[in-house]
Amino acid sequence: LGILCSSMIIFYEDRNFMGRHYECMSDCADMHSYMSRCHSCRVESGCFMVYDRPNYMGNQYFFRRGEYGDYMSMMGWRDCIRSCRMIPMYRGSYRMRIYERENFGGQMHECMDDCDSFMDRYRMSDCMSCHVMDGHWLMYEHPHYRGRMMYMRPGEYRSFREMGYGGMRFMSMRRIMDSWY
Repeated sequence: LGILCSSMIIFYEDRNFMGRHYECMSDCADMHSYMSRCHSCRVESGCFMVYDRPNYMGNQYFFRRGEYGDYMSMMGWRDCIRSCRMIPMYRGSYRMRIYERENFGGQMHECMDDCDSFMDRYRMSDCMSCHVMDGHWLMYEHPHYRGRMMYMRPGEYRSFREMGYGGMRFMSMRRIMDSWY
């Protein structure tokens, strides 16, 4: 059972919520059509993934309710937010299968809760594909939920390399819980 809540993020041209702004309540594939740059944002409600490239590509970062007056230095980004995806609130079971190789090959493990280290829990040194059956998840580059991240919603992800994450290994993951809203 998925439940959608009212979500809103406000993007500002300059740091510390200055300059022109754009209010967004859904996915936005290209921020450039609304503003030429974005250096701060405020999440009024809900959760969002933001991306440093149009069309939900490039580096991703998870934002939940709060103020991000200088997110670029906080995240070490050189580029502004170029697109964003609203993450719907979800209440229900969580289930994901992770695979050692592309196209659902190699070791497979079914996960229903957070995992702070694929290596420690599953003796799995690489995760190159997955199938999200239930829930919304964040996968992280390093153990203990650190490093670059990727938002995973229900669906099949046959090749992280073909999705543009070829040089990245995912080593931990956590559920995006309704308590985060």
